[in-house]
Amino acid sequence: MIVYSCHGAAKQVTGSCHLVTVNEHRVLVDCGLFQGSRETERSNAEPFEFDPASIDAVLLTHAHLDHCGRLPLLVKRGFRGRIFATAATRELARVVLLDAAGLQEEDARRAREKPRNGDASAQPLYTIDDALHTFDFLAADVTYGDTVAITDGIEARFLDAGHILGSASVLLEVDDGHIQRRLLFSGDLGNPNRPIVRDPMPAPAADYVFMESTYGDRPHRSVPDSVIELYQAIRETTARHGNVIIPTFALERTQEVLYYLHFGIRSGALPQHLRVFLDSPMAISATEIFRRHPECFDLGFLEELEHGDPFDMPGLHFTRETGESMAINSIEGGAVILAGSGMCNGGRVRHHLRHNLWRERSSVVFVGYAAEGTLARRIVDGATRVRLFGEDVPVRAQVWTING
Repeated sequence: MIVYSCHGAAKQVTGSCHLVTVNEHRVLVDCGLFQGSRETERSNAEPFEFDPASIDAVLLTHAHLDHCGRLPLLVKRGFRGRIFATAATRELARVVLLDAAGLQEEDARRAREKPRNGDASAQPLYTIDDALHTFDFLAADVTYGDTVAITDGIEARFLDAGHILGSASVLLEVDDGHIQRRLLFSGDLGNPNRPIVRDPMPAPAADYVFMESTYGDRPHRSVPDSVIELYQAIRETTARHGNVIIPTFALERTQEVLYYLHFGIRSGALPQHLRVFLDSPMAISATEIFRRHPECFDLGFLEELEHGDPFDMPGLHFTRETGESMAINSIEGGAVILAGSGMCNGGRVRHHLRHNLWRERSSVVFVGYAAEGTLARRIVDGATRVRLFGEDVPVRAQVWTING
């Protein structure tokens, strides 16, 4: 018997988790974190709708938290199978999961220590040790196009999805002894003609397709138009001596923005003296991982490498340490600051918003998805005041939304 069931990302964007059962064998495609509003994120602590100990393997499409973020919880609750992923995804997932575990430990500690309305019993969803234990179950690297035997009756082929470094669609060929079927899981698909990674591979023939549709009903402006608007936002803001705050996701979107800033400065579309701060330890680590995986790059980006590092530029500062990040807050204008998280629900970007949202000279430029219930969505939707660190902060900065 072949059975499919969905345990996340159906009628919602996050928490991807698909279960395929072939006779007595069970395989998950992704095990992601639910993200967005507090109500949505409470779902992460709920019991799985299946026994984690019964799962033979997890096939990981890519390293975004909404696709890999519950893996440590799966292991914590009994999973002892193997996790299959490309080499780049393995490296990126390690960074993402350790960062997520650290944030959860910190959030739980703060909840316990709150003098009022605290929760003395607050515990993280999983710890750094749980995340480290998860990596013990990683199988050998999967190469694009290779067919891998997962269990009896289940083979998998990973196909380049063109979404982020190492991302894949997964084609399952399943056989219960009576019926053979091909199941294609798209993962998240990239758009063609973007920089850095290759375009998505054409989909092979399949009996059933399980496809993401986050932007399925929404037209995007073209990439060139989006880049022109990004440059316009930076030029106009720096001309009036304001700062540009770019809330950004650590994987892929940060590297794309760095690439376009590099190209803008090199081509003269942006000021040569531009000061750029990448204020995200995870994004810095991810950028270093990108540099180690040229096998994922498209031809155009490989040609760019011959002219130097496309992720580097004069005036670029990587700020890992907390003190370095805090020092940026004293800059009143002329800086481009990339910081996470992209949805503004956590991370260093909240400090930069606190110091810049009230400044008419500054701009906030959103370059990625903003889920319902997040601070990013409230700002995009036109909030005139937002709550940050116990303060009501007026929104006077110019807000740009560039999702090409």
